Amino acid sequence: MTPSAAKVEPEAGATPRLTPYQIIGGEVVVRRIANRFYDIMDSAPEAASIRALHGHDLTAVRERLFEFLSGWLGGPPLYFQRPGHKCIMSAHRPFAIGAAERDAWMMCMRRALEEAGLPGDYRSVLEEAFQRMAEAFRNR
Repeated sequence: MTPSAAKVEPEAGATPRLTPYQIIGGEVVVRRIANRFYDIMDSAPEAASIRALHGHDLTAVRERLFEFLSGWLGGPPLYFQRPGHKCIMSAHRPFAIGAAERDAWMMCMRRALEEAGLPGDYRSVLEEAFQRMAEAFRNR
């Protein structure tokens, strides 16, 4: 489930393709997105329903989101190298996720992407991919 532009070995003399991870700014920007996402979730009243699905301390989930996004965007596959990692879908299966939770999650992610300073065209491609992901998490 990556947005696009997987790592490909370039032909001799060809310009190497960049991954979305590289295009948006690598670790610094991906970490900024993950942290801002949880900052928004923790403070926005319209995200209270999804905030309630998390424990008091968001430190571990912030790191897991960063690690997941890193690999998902074509950077280091940190989440997938984690011992005992769960499929992202099965990790969310225990939680009741409907349209309202999907929309609250997307509100947090849209704001995080915007506040990370991504150019509009990159932001819209990622928003579309995140929208498909958020929809896939729905289980009610």
